Amino acid sequence: MRKDKVSPDTIGSQPKKGKVREYLEAFVIALVIALIVRSLFLQAFKIPSGSMENTLLVGDHIFVNKVAYGYHIPFTKGRVLELNKPRHGDIMVFVFPEDPSKDFIKRVIGVPGDVIEVKRKSIVRNGETLKEDYAQYIGEMEPDVSGHAGDDLPPITVPPDNYFVLGDNRDRSYDSRFWGFVGTEAVIGKAMFVYFSIDWSRDVGLLEVWRWPELIRWNRIGSVLK
Repeated sequence: MRKDKVSPDTIGSQPKKGKVREYLEAFVIALVIALIVRSLFLQAFKIPSGSMENTLLVGDHIFVNKVAYGYHIPFTKGRVLELNKPRHGDIMVFVFPEDPSKDFIKRVIGVPGDVIEVKRKSIVRNGETLKEDYAQYIGEMEPDVSGHAGDDLPPITVPPDNYFVLGDNRDRSYDSRFWGFVGTEAVIGKAMFVYFSIDWSRDVGLLEVWRWPELIRWNRIGSVLK
């Protein structure tokens, strides 16, 4: 008696292998998309220092929009899709001019053509003293307070394709007052929001697992940066 041939797709464990392959393909595709999004659009950063306090705290984890100012063409100074440029007050991530292996985050204070001056801690831009509610100082803002290396700076003009940046924690920030300007080619993107924040300085032991939620700054999660 002649037996009908059975399609290989219906034999034994074959359907299970098909499911495994489907899951694997879906995982790989999701991973590739995530990598593309990370490399082209978004990047996560962790804040390691207090130079931007109290806007950003040590232990904050943030997302940065890498195309906010256009996409940087690798190994060149050019950018494509440059619909916007860094503006006054933007919190910007960039490659540190003195050490390209490090990324810095600071606030944009001066754009090309601006004349910036620091007078006893106060920032003067184009002849007008800025009102900076976000800035933090260790000493009081009094005329006789000085001594910090960045308390005073003679007028300087921001050159084309460059930016003058400062940390919000003015007495604890290594910024344009000390090493100069940030070139357009060094700009990575604009800081968007805090997606996670943890305070390791709290008195919670590593073995006290039940207390770990106390380390998380729940009120900072989702905070939009401005």
